[in-house]
Amino acid sequence: MPISTAARRFLRSEDGTIALIWSSALIVFIGFLALVFDVGRLGATQSELQSFADHVALTSAAELDGTADAIDRATAAAANLISDTETFGDGDGVLSGALDYTLTFHSALPESDATPMGADATNDPRLARIVEVNVTPRALSMSFALAVERMLGTADDADTGTATVGATAVAGFSIQACDINPLMFCLPSDWEDTLDIGDLILLRSGGKSAAWGPGDFGFIDLDLFDDPNGVCADEGGNKLACLIAAQEGITACVNTDGTIELEPGQKVGITNAAFNVRFDIFRSVLNGEKNNPDFAPAPNVIKGIKPKGGGSCIQGNEELTGDTMGLPRDTCMPNCGRFGDGVWDRQAYLNANHDLDGDPATPATDAHLPVLTGDDAVFAGTRYGMYLREIAYANSNPHSDTGNGPYSILDPDLSENGRPQCSSQMSNDPLRRVVVAAGVDCAANPIGGAASGIPVERYLAMFLTEPVGDDAGSPPSFDIHGEFLGFADSSGTEESAFGGIFRDVVQLYR
Repeated sequence: MPISTAARRFLRSEDGTIALIWSSALIVFIGFLALVFDVGRLGATQSELQSFADHVALTSAAELDGTADAIDRATAAAANLISDTETFGDGDGVLSGALDYTLTFHSALPESDATPMGADATNDPRLARIVEVNVTPRALSMSFALAVERMLGTADDADTGTATVGATAVAGFSIQACDINPLMFCLPSDWEDTLDIGDLILLRSGGKSAAWGPGDFGFIDLDLFDDPNGVCADEGGNKLACLIAAQEGITACVNTDGTIELEPGQKVGITNAAFNVRFDIFRSVLNGEKNNPDFAPAPNVIKGIKPKGGGSCIQGNEELTGDTMGLPRDTCMPNCGRFGDGVWDRQAYLNANHDLDGDPATPATDAHLPVLTGDDAVFAGTRYGMYLREIAYANSNPHSDTGNGPYSILDPDLSENGRPQCSSQMSNDPLRRVVVAAGVDCAANPIGGAASGIPVERYLAMFLTEPVGDDAGSPPSFDIHGEFLGFADSSGTEESAFGGIFRDVVQLYR
């Protein structure tokens, strides 16, 4: 056969075409398979690292409660409590400990999610509310993809076939406070070491000078407390008085993010009236609420004063009863300043109010009062403990029956029997004389008048030992004597033992 003829036949032949197509397709298929395998490993590894970052962030953020050791606890919690397994990287490994991530603490989130973190970075444990976690990047071998690139001739000599994988998470801590009084006060500088159960605190209205000091009190911005379905929803201009005076259903839950906004100015004419409904005293803007169950007095209103000139209601002047006694202040006050030591004249109180044999020469005892048990046992020896025992005594072992309403706490022949006499209502909850206030470190966070973004150290529970008064100055300086009972926010995720509800809210933001 002539060579030319054979050449033309070879050029026209289609034998082997399928083999060429399959060889080309095989290269593409292998490349695609390699890409799927390596990218799948890449995605799986990134998912593992992201899950680890999320867990570290949430665990760390849960400790950012604004206390002095918050950052230390947050760092330790992340290092010691979180461990994960890395299975899709270059060999199995354990994700655990500070070498696998870095923590950066922030005081706030940027307004936009598109804004990078960084502007609000802080090392102050009292301000840190946000934690940013950056997982140490992992180098992941992309060997299959590299092999394909070399087959195609697209890889250069410097290409090592590795990809870097990392993860970032941002979480934060906040507190939801529900059904609390809109009250704050300045803590003493060493409050964590010096405040003990039973100590008496004299709270006096601040704002008279540029700098507030320990013991000054003010009010939280009312806009935080709007509750369209609450007791105070329709109180108009008397909203502050209502929020202080009402006994339950006061406010909606407020997500404080660990900080509060403060109201400016003195609240002349309403402060003492709002607090004193608990003592069966109805004055000023609360004058018409004495028979309203929302403002019912406490079940024990012993105070050692009575209406001047007779009657059952203290709505104007008052005078000492002469035959009963209110709970005494700490004996060191006023020499020890606004913060007492919990030592008070218990015997004088017993002699005045519990002298059952009528013989002034014989010291009275409290043997007839029930003993505190359970969680209340911690208040033995405190004024609050005496208050609780007197209520329990009247409820279970009545001294005598008044014939009209609940049993008396004291002898009904005395000027006061311990039960409300002005109001036709009476709360059955002993916590009616307990207020919950936000404690602020005013030395670290100087305030005066209106202020925003003020960190709350703790929410404190205080028992009102006597009616709130003022010094007749202009403007008056209101005095609140409260016995420290403990931290109302200690339970964290449930109803407080002292009133109000506090929830620790930890959430992932990014």
